[in-house]
Amino acid sequence: MRQDVYVTRQPAATSGRPTATPATDHASAPTHPPARKDVSATRQPAAATRQPAAATGLDDPAKKEIAMQLVSSAENSSLNWKAQYAYIQDIGDGCGYTAGIIGFCSGTGDMLALVELYTQRKPGNVLATYLPALREVNGTDSHDGLDPDFAEDWAAAASDPAFKQAQNDERDRMYFNPAVGRGKADGLGTLGQFAYYDAIVMHGNGDDSTSFGSIRKRALARAKPPSQGGNEVTYLNAFLDARIWAMQQDEAHSDTSRVDTAQRVFLKEGNLNLDPLLDWKVYGDSYHTG
Repeated sequence: MRQDVYVTRQPAATSGRPTATPATDHASAPTHPPARKDVSATRQPAAATRQPAAATGLDDPAKKEIAMQLVSSAENSSLNWKAQYAYIQDIGDGCGYTAGIIGFCSGTGDMLALVELYTQRKPGNVLATYLPALREVNGTDSHDGLDPDFAEDWAAAASDPAFKQAQNDERDRMYFNPAVGRGKADGLGTLGQFAYYDAIVMHGNGDDSTSFGSIRKRALARAKPPSQGGNEVTYLNAFLDARIWAMQQDEAHSDTSRVDTAQRVFLKEGNLNLDPLLDWKVYGDSYHTG
């Protein structure tokens, strides 16, 4: 079992978001900073040892696919999230390398957790030799011990189905499952569960002032969730307001279009079940799914 991981966010680059490019059907480097997040998580027992709950919201396979596309439109300027397993780049935001389907970072602990899981499942893989270096650079933007071959080896590992599955599993363990579970506990429908998921992807589930937990607390101070007898639309508006506040505290995330012209649009349409057809914009680019 890996050690508990907690990482303090490093200062983000202040040069602003690079210009976005239109979505494509192939892998493309993100044209804006992907998610930055603090990581504090203990590995849970393997999924095979637990009986999965019935999929009644964002965890329904069709809705989860939509969620992956929505996040990928913001993170990679593409709906083709499955093309991102091999993606790796240092975007200069203080978090070292950013890579894979959810923006695992060498400086925030989740990349280390991913490579540890991959190595548990497949000892001797091409990334296993980088584990000491990943432990050393955790919490920094350093490439010490990673360059010059880490990026090339990451891309090579991405052709391995076991590495792809490890990315899927760590995405679910760290981000997707906690968001859906908390959303269901708060009585939220599919859109609300997605709003939680997108927030955890970007801000992490740590304990700093802009983490998911803090965003939710700010929302709860203004409105009650359905589980407490509140109105779902009112509560989600409060949550999205709190999310925008958190984004505006970080120059790298100051463009709030992934909320304003995506999630808020679905909410105004009353699409609490996140039913297709869906049309939205992120960073000025238009997307459609369904």
